[in-house]
Amino acid sequence: MPGFREVQYYLAGIWLLIRMDPRGFRFLDMSERGVNRSFWAIFWCLPPMGISWLWWRQAFLQTMPPHTNVGTLFYFRLGLVEAANWFVPLVFAGLLLLAFKKGERFAPVIVSVNWLGVPLSYINGLLLALVFFLPQLVGFVSLLLLAFMLAQVFAVARILRMIFYGQGLMVGAMTLVLLVPSLMLSEYLQRFLGIYPV
Repeated sequence: MPGFREVQYYLAGIWLLIRMDPRGFRFLDMSERGVNRSFWAIFWCLPPMGISWLWWRQAFLQTMPPHTNVGTLFYFRLGLVEAANWFVPLVFAGLLLLAFKKGERFAPVIVSVNWLGVPLSYINGLLLALVFFLPQLVGFVSLLLLAFMLAQVFAVARILRMIFYGQGLMVGAMTLVLLVPSLMLSEYLQRFLGIYPV
């Protein structure tokens, strides 16, 4: 598992790419080993995931009858949703790149998106923690969450512009493929698995 300093190094590269600085690629390992190691980002995201799961549990229980309890199965299902949100967009991205004969760009996309997920996950976890511990701020935090979603789209699009050399059509298509399926899949799976607040 990559240590803190190594993750800092990768995140420095991500920040440079968001700033449209090509030096960011030097900070990221695009080899097969680097692609495989980038999935350790999931484990680095576990703490903020835990916060989001506690928030989701609270929201779920508020819609249930009094004295309703949730156990391990509830969190297992949340884990399935998280896994789907992480891997399914990458599968769609790979298929799109194959269709456009740009398979050589798949490694930079995977590495960049995986490591970008770490700071995004912590920011999201911080905002949900504010709602969890300070529910009176829910209106303000909702605005912050909207701004966060827009910033996420901006960051992904900027990184993809660097990967695809500013090819607008490809950047737009990949941005949609990486972000939209997660939004649609989350609600569908939550309803299907019975963990969506009614």
